[in-house]
Amino acid sequence: MKILRASDYKHMPWKNGKGETAEIAVFPPDASIETFDCRISMASVVEDGAFSTFDNVDRTLIVLDGEGIVLSVEGSNPVELRPDSPPHSFAADAPTTATLLGGPITDLNIMTRRGKSECSVRRQTAKPVQAGDEGVTLVFALDECTKGGLPLLARYDSINLEPGELVALDLNENAAILVIEVH
Repeated sequence: MKILRASDYKHMPWKNGKGETAEIAVFPPDASIETFDCRISMASVVEDGAFSTFDNVDRTLIVLDGEGIVLSVEGSNPVELRPDSPPHSFAADAPTTATLLGGPITDLNIMTRRGKSECSVRRQTAKPVQAGDEGVTLVFALDECTKGGLPLLARYDSINLEPGELVALDLNENAAILVIEVH
């Protein structure tokens, strides 16, 4: 198990230059924005506008903080996303715009290259997380998490589990984690 601290995430400009992202993990390790099979990142969206496009990539977006956004993806009806909305997947190569619902938001993006990887994301409030026998399992803390009564993860920290590895976190009654599995 490798703990990834939010304070250590790699910060870089958006592809379209209109903001900044915090890269949580990229696979294969050290892949570039053009060569990743999977990329997990977090970003602040502070104004309405277009999303960066990524050829041959699918994106899953989760609103973490703020009121929310209306996401308009070419060829689809607009979708309203809020922190309590389920993860929303769409083609990252389709022109996409976002309209804020009441100020800035923070979102989590999981991008997978078509034909190379796929992802699933679930919100979990209890029970242990066990990584599959292959692929990547990342546990993303939406709130502080402890293990055995001791602090383990701050908000937005992550754990990258090794295949087959098991982790049990103590979550308070309002806390949740996101479990991201990439194959």
